[in-house]
Amino acid sequence: MKTSACSLRSYLQSLSFFYLVLACVNCLITSQSFGEDWPGFLGPQANGVSTETGLIERFSTNGPPVIWGKSIGTGYGAPSILGDRLVFHHRVAGEEIVECLDALTGKSLWHYNYPSKFIDPYGYNNGPRATPLLVSNLCYTFGAEGKLTCLELANGKLVWQRDTGFDFNVPEAFFGVGSSPILEDNKLVVVVGGQPNSGLVAFDLKTGKTIWESVGRTNWEGRPMIGWPGERTVKWQSTEKQASYSTPVAATIHGRCQILCLTRQGLVSLNPTNGAVNFSFWFRAQVPESVNAMNPIVVDDLIFISAAYYKIGSVLLRVKPDGKDVEEVWRNPVLEIHWSTPIYKNGYLYAFSGRNEPDARFRCVELKSGRLMWDREESWPHHSSEQPSVFGRGSCILADGKLFALGEGGLLGIFKPNPEKLEEICRCQIPQLHHPCWAAPILSNKKLYLRSEDHLVCLDLAK
Repeated sequence: MKTSACSLRSYLQSLSFFYLVLACVNCLITSQSFGEDWPGFLGPQANGVSTETGLIERFSTNGPPVIWGKSIGTGYGAPSILGDRLVFHHRVAGEEIVECLDALTGKSLWHYNYPSKFIDPYGYNNGPRATPLLVSNLCYTFGAEGKLTCLELANGKLVWQRDTGFDFNVPEAFFGVGSSPILEDNKLVVVVGGQPNSGLVAFDLKTGKTIWESVGRTNWEGRPMIGWPGERTVKWQSTEKQASYSTPVAATIHGRCQILCLTRQGLVSLNPTNGAVNFSFWFRAQVPESVNAMNPIVVDDLIFISAAYYKIGSVLLRVKPDGKDVEEVWRNPVLEIHWSTPIYKNGYLYAFSGRNEPDARFRCVELKSGRLMWDREESWPHHSSEQPSVFGRGSCILADGKLFALGEGGLLGIFKPNPEKLEEICRCQIPQLHHPCWAAPILSNKKLYLRSEDHLVCLDLAK
């Protein structure tokens, strides 16, 4: 086919214009800082680390600008963001409510309510504890009584709901359901805590049907109770509680994808395809009234876990090359993590340690050795009516080379992740927040979202 010079010139001109547009777009992208969604517990990488840039270096004692704030129902779970939609889970009177807001304005877009009779046996609030998971156009929530719910993200229409407490014979938890769902291998994986072998369950994303269930009597019976006096082994009881408040973590170790979960009994590794157990490692306090709550931290073939009850402390494990067992690298009480998950950066852990407010410390620890690099006391009076001058037990996220820390009394700070010394850049008390602030901060598109027990606030972190 013969092409005229006019046609060829027109083609070249359009091609030149196309590349000019691409160059302009690339210039805009590289000159603008990067923002991202925060679609589930601990963010896009499920480790409290964001790739966002262009954030403020510091703020005044008045804090970052407030974009919006609102009073909400009770609960402890953080919200999640996908696109311009923010979803959070709270309790008002006798109902749990899944509510969707415009992330930029705080305007309510839809809500889905269902009845809840949960009463915390220890006097804490009765709201949900888990963080929503947002996937494409679907939203998954896990209520304090174990109601696992799937809604359409666009309008809040119910897709399916499972009563996991009834379906899987779950003994009542100490503080309600506190683990968040994750997506792995195109399955919804949830710490259910059912008997006798339904500690973790995988569900079909679109229908809620059970794909596999695993963990319980079969993998724990007869295993050594590491760290307990004598040569005791596990004797499984039908009333044994399995559910913890730790969220599962998907990781690839020695080339094998696996799901790691710190259950009430200890760490388990599962094959995400069929739920088969790779290994189990006993790790729990010696008293019944105790919990495991932090997420496992995986670095290469190393796994770090920690708990705060009765001096159980921390342990670093190395996964053996066959992926079927672990060995201890070190064990000590340098970190006693209650409910937050440490931030890992360049060989070091940055974490708030301590079971109760008077025990609170902010610490940096070398991962491979367990060596304490620096330490600061953060204790403050329990339920003090005064604005705290310390962080208490807090939570951190890492973004743009900075640690953003929220203390349990509503104190917000920026720290430099420096293993050589503690470097606090700035701090402020967020007036709308009060004890307890037990949900980790979330960051999306240069906006920081903070939740206390009954208030949600959006702050502008743009440089």
